[in-house]
Amino acid sequence: MDISIVIPAYNESTKIVADIKAASEFLCNNQLSGEIIIVDDGSGDGTTRFARKTAAELPAEIKHQVIANKEHKGKGYAVRTGINAADGKFIMYADSGKCVPYDNILTGLKILKKDECDIAHGSRKLSESKITMPQTLYRRICSRIFHRISIHFIGIPAELTDTQCGFKIYKGETAHQLYNDCQTDGFMFEIEIILRAIKKGFRIKEFAITWSCDRDSRLKPSRSIWKVISELKVIKKASKTF
Repeated sequence: MDISIVIPAYNESTKIVADIKAASEFLCNNQLSGEIIIVDDGSGDGTTRFARKTAAELPAEIKHQVIANKEHKGKGYAVRTGINAADGKFIMYADSGKCVPYDNILTGLKILKKDECDIAHGSRKLSESKITMPQTLYRRICSRIFHRISIHFIGIPAELTDTQCGFKIYKGETAHQLYNDCQTDGFMFEIEIILRAIKKGFRIKEFAITWSCDRDSRLKPSRSIWKVISELKVIKKASKTF
């Protein structure tokens, strides 16, 4: 099939229905064969129930899976679970909440199909990107600090402007290689994936997106800072053996 769309979710019962419908409409409107994989990471609000009901109503030509983790293990674990279950020629993940319109996938697919890269990152930081709902000042400051840390402490290439945007597309084989090896279960999994990609010689290219901040994000900097620091330390140490 053309593309697998993985949507990780944790307590997203108010968003998941719209997510699934938007992904389905994108595939149908662009005549793409594909599948939608929802991974519920141990939600307690009925996310799985809403996802299964909505997925069952999708057009017959759209393959779908709803994977329900029994325990909450983290976004990295959820994305890895979905990607490992995906069969598409291209595989992507998109955060719940429709922060990036699904039509933006076409831009990433274009550069992948032209073999300009192996991984296409949606970036909110490019000059061509359009921000319809900006982050709060506090989150913007945290983002800038994190970006500097990821460059100077972790070794992320400075030309990558937005490592944490939840809208990334991979060539299928590339995705499977990277996520089969990934060990990070939490929010910092993307840093590990980037480091592994660089070590393996995979090419990463960013593309401009339209983005709206989800003020209901599951990552709360004030609550998650020590967990983030801990994950980064583990990744930095492990990266020596990649």
